[in-house]
Amino acid sequence: MPSKSSARLAALTVAAVCSATVASQMIVLPAAAHAASARIHDVQGTTRTSPYAGQKVTDVAGIVTGVRTYGSSKGFWMQDPDPDADPATSEGVFVFTSSTPKVAVGDAVTVTGTVSEFVPGGTSSGNQAVTELTKPTVTVVSTGNAVPAPVVVDADSVPAAYTPAGDPAANGSVNGLPLRPSAYALDYYESLEGMNVQVADARVVTATDPYTELWVTVKPNEHRAPRGGTVYGSYDSQNTGRLQIQSLGPTADFPVANVGDTLTGATTGPLDYNQYGGYTLVANRIGTLRSGGLERETTRKQSPGELAVATYNVENLDPSDGTFAAHASAVVNNLRSPDIVSLEEIQDNNGATDDGTVDADRTVGRLIDAIVAAGGPRYDWRAVNPVNDQDGGEPGGNIRQVFLFNPGRVSFTDRPGGDSTTAAGVVREHGKAALTVSPGRIAPASAAWKNSRKPLVGEFVFRGRTVFVIANHFSSKGGDQGLAGQYQPPVRSSETQRHLQAAEVNSFVRDLLEVQKNADVIALGDLNDFEFSATARILEGDGELWSAIKSLPKNERYTYDYQGNSQVLDQILVSPSIRRGCDFTYDSVHINSEFHDQISDHDPQVLRFHP
Repeated sequence: MPSKSSARLAALTVAAVCSATVASQMIVLPAAAHAASARIHDVQGTTRTSPYAGQKVTDVAGIVTGVRTYGSSKGFWMQDPDPDADPATSEGVFVFTSSTPKVAVGDAVTVTGTVSEFVPGGTSSGNQAVTELTKPTVTVVSTGNAVPAPVVVDADSVPAAYTPAGDPAANGSVNGLPLRPSAYALDYYESLEGMNVQVADARVVTATDPYTELWVTVKPNEHRAPRGGTVYGSYDSQNTGRLQIQSLGPTADFPVANVGDTLTGATTGPLDYNQYGGYTLVANRIGTLRSGGLERETTRKQSPGELAVATYNVENLDPSDGTFAAHASAVVNNLRSPDIVSLEEIQDNNGATDDGTVDADRTVGRLIDAIVAAGGPRYDWRAVNPVNDQDGGEPGGNIRQVFLFNPGRVSFTDRPGGDSTTAAGVVREHGKAALTVSPGRIAPASAAWKNSRKPLVGEFVFRGRTVFVIANHFSSKGGDQGLAGQYQPPVRSSETQRHLQAAEVNSFVRDLLEVQKNADVIALGDLNDFEFSATARILEGDGELWSAIKSLPKNERYTYDYQGNSQVLDQILVSPSIRRGCDFTYDSVHINSEFHDQISDHDPQVLRFHP
């Protein structure tokens, strides 16, 4: 689940809404010596890989159910109107023509071609393969035929269990396992690959994105969030009712939906599989959009004695962006002008231009001016410039964390010497913990931070009480295997670095607490990992920190929405003195992740407490 501002957006720009890309590959298998006569269910077989893969088949018959005329995967779907009795064998298949198909929905056709297993994203992606007929010779037998009735996909038909465990002898792949469509959701969807399917009155659980796609659920009560999403609360709660919706029609006609809206009536079309989420209903008929009335949230204003600390990923903000006024309004009106704001993904003064610029005073200054124009305070700020091109993110952008603070409410303790390569330390000063440099960076030379953002630490004072704040932006989930991939359970390779990062931050917090047991410490930011993850457990350690989002009900724990799953990536963790005070409040302020017109893909978080 990589951040949309990093790996996912970078990949999606290659292919927009296509279900396959030029970089995708086919599983290469030896061709048979002669052509075979087969029906579609024979071609599909009872596993994810066709028994005819690599072979030429002749006169495969079906009715055209959908035609794709865009992108690099042009072709059409056809379906056998006379199915067999085996629920494991699909009756539909995609015919890859490479150029615009010369068939129409309702045509009865026969196809002679080669059976191929096409892997969206390439064989190294870990995605499942799509069985296709390639290099086809297509004969139209008749036109205007009735399309086979769609299979209704609903809460009753989709199993509760998500997937079988992969075959250990095949490195955990499920490809060779017999399909059990009544037992596992992924097997159920695979048994319908290429077939005409239908969902009805489906609630939107991921808003329409720039690539003309959205996600719905066919299980309205599955881990439902109060605002309409589907909450991803553990590695074993993948949410089987999620289904991506794309369209075979004009882009302009695609519904512009928010989470909680509903596609009323029937949404019907072939079931495809793509590299950006797996099984996808590619609709030739889309239900009517009914608004759920979702509104952006506003948190309450902190009381005079409360310190309000927020984290907000502003998604690669640089001076050329047109979102400053919207971000400022969010800070002032939705977050109610927190006393301290940790900003993630502040870019340098010329954004992605890779010319050695690392200063970000223009970026931050423009945001501060916009906040004042929106009626907020004139924040002061602190940050440490990164070494050029060493902290990951968009090349040339030099993203970093920045502290904004309201000098009318809180002061910053400046301790000189903090720079890109100097590690902040902890000393005892008048019997209490203090930083050696402020602002500073935590262990910037550690391998944990290779090509990743180094934590920013600062020392603040509120009403005479020192509060240490650590702003984080851990490495992304880029490279992890997908939930709908062939390897089950998927390998989360990216978490190795986040575990190292969490250990570094926890070690620094331990140093603070060893000097001053009751120190108020807050570690916050875009951790790119879940509240139930090993990353969070390492960061929490032996009680040095605790993730305050866990104070919310489980169905309200989310800061991000990805492929139909509302999930936690942004967190605020607190030291025992804050947690045990029992007077803190936490709010995940949903202003972005559930909306099609988001200005960031993350929701900001706010913690209020009495130091």
